[in-house]
Amino acid sequence: MITFTGIGDEAGNPLDTQIRATKALGWSHIEMRNVEVPGFPSANVHDIPDDAFNTLVDSLNAASISISGFGSTIGNWASSITDDFSLTLERANRAIPRMQRLGTKLIRVMSYAVLKDANGNDLPDQLADERFHRLRELKRRFDDAGLIMVHENCMNYGGMSVSHALRTLDAVPGLQWVFDTCNPIFNLDRDNPPHMQDPWAFYQAVKPAIAHIHIKDGIYNPARKDADYTLPGQGSGQVKRILADLIGSGYQGFVSIEPHTAVVFHSAGSPTTDSDPEAKARNQFDSYVDYGRALINLIP
Repeated sequence: MITFTGIGDEAGNPLDTQIRATKALGWSHIEMRNVEVPGFPSANVHDIPDDAFNTLVDSLNAASISISGFGSTIGNWASSITDDFSLTLERANRAIPRMQRLGTKLIRVMSYAVLKDANGNDLPDQLADERFHRLRELKRRFDDAGLIMVHENCMNYGGMSVSHALRTLDAVPGLQWVFDTCNPIFNLDRDNPPHMQDPWAFYQAVKPAIAHIHIKDGIYNPARKDADYTLPGQGSGQVKRILADLIGSGYQGFVSIEPHTAVVFHSAGSPTTDSDPEAKARNQFDSYVDYGRALINLIP
């Protein structure tokens, strides 16, 4: 049986907004990434101050909401493999006790940003061995804590192509995967340039390792070098086909929405252009809830 969840900050950064959106959908879990607790600035859940985290725990308990996983910044597209590894370990060491206190098992990581030259071209040497070393060490730490580290195909080494993903899985024994249905659409296929990746082919390649799913959809826009994001099933992400195959294969984990229809966290801008903060917040909340309802309707 699948369980619906969503990356809560896509509905809005305030914790109360994330709780309200989850309840509006009739769901009981939030995938926690960025969060704004009253009296504190927004930050990733593993980076907010202890007092903010204590308030977050109390608020979630009062609302009977659980956390499906942490969408950490560990090794993400904004992190370089040339950064000191201690920065990554600090994030992991902060995340572990917080996950244990919240009773959540999953944490999303990546394999660091793609190294590029001054012209934006991929460097021949991606320091793959160092990436694999760091992922193995991170996995060991999460394993020892009874937690599950899942790697996402995104703008990082493991998301560069199917062969990069498989190389990562081979180099980090037991590594599990969070597959994002839309990320292949806007990522160059280094196995077959200049084409973008094929979501179905990527899904099939990593399927044996999948422990978590992110649902977003869209159509690639070359002018933006990004996707124009759509409701699930209306883009090129083959969302309905992947979900049917996944469920038919006995998948029983979380299916998590990451709409991007009102906000894009890896982009400099957002599709939402409304200059009225309150109207923008309402649009973001409504977009998230509409997206969740559209996903429910796709399930066979």
